[in-house]
Amino acid sequence: MEHPFARFIQILGKGQRGARDLTQQEAEQAMAMILAGQTEAMQLGAFLMLMRVKEETPAELAGFVSAARASLTLPQELPTVALDWAAYAGKRRQLPWFVLSALLLASHRIPVLMHGLRGGISDRVYAPQALAALGITPSGSIVEAAEGIRQRHFAFVPIDVLSADLDYILGLKPILGLRSPVHTIVRMLNPFAAQAAVMGIFHPGYDETHQQAAALLGDHSMAVFKGEGGEAERNPDAACKVRMVLAGAVQEEEWPALFDSRHIKDDSMDVARLGSLWRDEAEDEYGLAAVLSTAAIALRTLGRAQDMASAQALAAELWATRDIGYLTGAAH
Repeated sequence: MEHPFARFIQILGKGQRGARDLTQQEAEQAMAMILAGQTEAMQLGAFLMLMRVKEETPAELAGFVSAARASLTLPQELPTVALDWAAYAGKRRQLPWFVLSALLLASHRIPVLMHGLRGGISDRVYAPQALAALGITPSGSIVEAAEGIRQRHFAFVPIDVLSADLDYILGLKPILGLRSPVHTIVRMLNPFAAQAAVMGIFHPGYDETHQQAAALLGDHSMAVFKGEGGEAERNPDAACKVRMVLAGAVQEEEWPALFDSRHIKDDSMDVARLGSLWRDEAEDEYGLAAVLSTAAIALRTLGRAQDMASAQALAAELWATRDIGYLTGAAH
């Protein structure tokens, strides 16, 4: 008898004339089977690579994300999270300044849940490395992440803690040689059902796919943009198109460059400089601009500012009034 999952491979793989996209419902069913362990290994590989060749549609992504969210095992009582922050790319040209943007919001009692990879490609600096330099360790469980939100309004939870199945598929990239739709799915996971979410992309076109999928899912508010290194971090050296869903309304904004000339690549990538900037022990023109302009996009997404200028001004105000001792407390 034909395997129940075979029909999804047939839909995608019947050649140029016979193949078609999955519907949102079909995509949800397919991903639910994958995450429930109801597929053979060769089926999983075939499905992922067929999807990679054609690239996922917004409807397919929405279906995949619905199934991924439904697959999570979560405590009944979770703290309220204002902002979900995906951090999966790692940085190789500039430090992960976005970590300070998230902590800036958290220090002003805006709860932020960050999730992502523990590490990966050797020449990149990932969020956990940056957080460790600031005295913050990844949560070892979802319960621990929830407690971090309650106590210090911030937690980083690795994807392997959230979902061993999603983490396993992400780990297939070195074997398959290509990214898969799961690299897109995890950015939209929003495990604690935050009111708003921010995510960065690297490959062109995925910003629109994320935005349209969020609209199909009925997500309240989100922002996605081509971030520095693929993370949700504004590059202040360049103009930035931000695609958004704000209180259910789809829109986009063009954030102008903040400098006339580009800054050079950071050769040292010394994560200790993150803490130095936070504590006013060192100056960094690029770093501060990245922190504040990224925080501004987050504040705009949260509905704390009505336009780009007021969001940037509010970010600067939060920085000027931040609690320098917040990170010391976070270490405990």
